[in-house]
Amino acid sequence: MSVSIQTSHLEREKSILLTHDNSVSHYQIAIVGGGAAGITTAAQLLKQNSCLDLAIIEPSQKHYYQPGWTLVGGGIAPINQFVREEKDVIPKRAKWIQDYVTTLDPEQNCLTLAQGQTIAYDYLILCPGIQIDWHLIKGLPESLGKGGVTSNYSKDYASYTWETIKNFQEGTAIFTYPTTPIKCGGAPQKVMYMADEYFKRGLGKNHQVMFCSAGTKMFGVAAYNATLEGVVKRRGIITKFQHNLKEIKADSKEAIFDVTTDKGIEAVSIHYDMIHVAPPMSSPDFIKQSPLANDQGWVDVNPYTLQHNRYPNVFGLGDASSLPTSKTAAAARKQAPVVVQNLLSKMNRQPLMAQYDGYTCCPLITGYRSAIMAEFDYDGNPTPSLPLDPTKERYSMFLAKVYALPWIYWHRMLKGEGFEADIFQPINQLLQTFGNDLKI
Repeated sequence: MSVSIQTSHLEREKSILLTHDNSVSHYQIAIVGGGAAGITTAAQLLKQNSCLDLAIIEPSQKHYYQPGWTLVGGGIAPINQFVREEKDVIPKRAKWIQDYVTTLDPEQNCLTLAQGQTIAYDYLILCPGIQIDWHLIKGLPESLGKGGVTSNYSKDYASYTWETIKNFQEGTAIFTYPTTPIKCGGAPQKVMYMADEYFKRGLGKNHQVMFCSAGTKMFGVAAYNATLEGVVKRRGIITKFQHNLKEIKADSKEAIFDVTTDKGIEAVSIHYDMIHVAPPMSSPDFIKQSPLANDQGWVDVNPYTLQHNRYPNVFGLGDASSLPTSKTAAAARKQAPVVVQNLLSKMNRQPLMAQYDGYTCCPLITGYRSAIMAEFDYDGNPTPSLPLDPTKERYSMFLAKVYALPWIYWHRMLKGEGFEADIFQPINQLLQTFGNDLKI
């Protein structure tokens, strides 16, 4: 469908003036971030109107399917299965600017790049992803990737996670969760369940798996939390809540936690033989230091329209946004069409009618043949895509996580296509034929 865009006299004048300044480039739409959110949004915009003058600012040469890193850490797939060249996923009608953003100036409708170029825009979409703050845990940066210290939150260490699990002989394996929001909040548990199952195959009971979380429960949505509490109980995993990792002492293999007690915060040391760290995370520094951030440093957007709360020509989605929901690729998939429709409405001076309800999805792997497809909205209500109890562990959901979702990401989502029919319609047909008792 083609969408006509009105351009004001002021915008046309600005565009003409900017063409005379070689240090400044002007685009109708600038998208900061070429990850899942940025590519999906760009692809959908250009499907609506192929004449849009659109640039994607993304420094990375490679594009990773980051949900796949859990599968790498669990020994299910190699890392090269989840990487493509960035140039191959950028929509053909979009301009790729391979650089870092250093400053944002929404008052002047422009931003500055690391190489000194200024990008002026009529409309801005912010989806630069999340920043991993390894340095906030003392001793972690220099310990990672050796001595049993690992993390699936980096492509550089996901393979080492599997190496560590395979070589684990006995002792204590710790899996942590921080105080900050993180991308894919279920990831620390997924690798833990796979590790525990692998250990039990070869080590019997000669190991101890421990989940040390800064939170107070396994999962933020009550319906799924109840199931996961059952999983850790069944597996005999030790849970320690209100334990926030602050330091790694690699020489003595100690993990130092700030533990919240009735008496305040106390430092507690726990020995590890292996530790998988979910590090603190935040929005990128150039977001935190800009007028576009809220008090917590996230892109300050309306939770329903995804329009910026102070700058109406700015929209935000994905991990760097202030949206009060889990930071997952599945969330970005549902946010992208809202941004697209509302941005086009804004450009045509029409009301912003598209609404995001907070939908996200976390495929929680609970073993090598089981997963929970945890789908929910802002209110914590389960929102299953299938007429099945979404809180139950299923082999079919494990297969969806391992095989279906990566294919859909590369061949549907990044190309601006919907994918519900691809994965769910055949299963729905089976359910209609055999009834909801079908074990899938």
